[in-house]
Amino acid sequence: MGKLTDKIILVTGGSGLLGKSIIRHLVPEGAQIINADLSPSGIGDVVEMSCDITSPDAVSALVDEIIKTYGRIDGLINNAYPRTKDWGVKFEEIPFASWQKNIDLQLNSYFMMSQKVLHHMKSAGNGSIINMSSIYGVVGPDFSVYENTPMTMPAAYSAIKGALVNFTRYLASYYGPYNIRVNCLSPGGVFDNQPESFVANYERKVPLRRMAQPDDIAPGAVFLLSDDARYITGQNLIIDGGWTCI
Repeated sequence: MGKLTDKIILVTGGSGLLGKSIIRHLVPEGAQIINADLSPSGIGDVVEMSCDITSPDAVSALVDEIIKTYGRIDGLINNAYPRTKDWGVKFEEIPFASWQKNIDLQLNSYFMMSQKVLHHMKSAGNGSIINMSSIYGVVGPDFSVYENTPMTMPAAYSAIKGALVNFTRYLASYYGPYNIRVNCLSPGGVFDNQPESFVANYERKVPLRRMAQPDDIAPGAVFLLSDDARYITGQNLIIDGGWTCI
């Protein structure tokens, strides 16, 4: 407890499955958490700020309001996951406009939020950013786990998450001289009431023989934001039950 005492931490998409778990793990560490989402998290001791992170004006207004109120942002977790309504169709059926839109919604929103926050972190001479990536930003999808299910792995997901890993390295290198750390957190498959056949396929392959729970992932975010990770930057912390080791 108390690893983030008095820190001002901004979490995007904090009302989602992983976002809520991350916030629940951050609050007891003494941080003031700001959830930037279009809907509230419902978690106590959290400042809720409605924000469309895909809008440059909304991102600017959000960060400006936080700086006006608190004077700084010590940590940022880029966690939001905006996507189009046709997300998840098979590769050969993806309209090019949809591909473009998803790149814009996800990858470009991370860029916008990071650029705006890093401006203030640079002035303060410290800060920590976590970009949420995925095992499929590191390795190719195993399509066998989707057999006998209506599911597939969206092509844009792999492209975006892979880009985030190297974008993180770029930011870590560029902002390291200003005492700013930038890292990735890459979860494996997280249980979210997927079809039983998918869960069985996935758990048969992963070495720990189960899908992740959100609470398996969230402590990694606390660690990367805290002083326990003060000499860690440009890294990708993979929490996947061993998926990428085989």
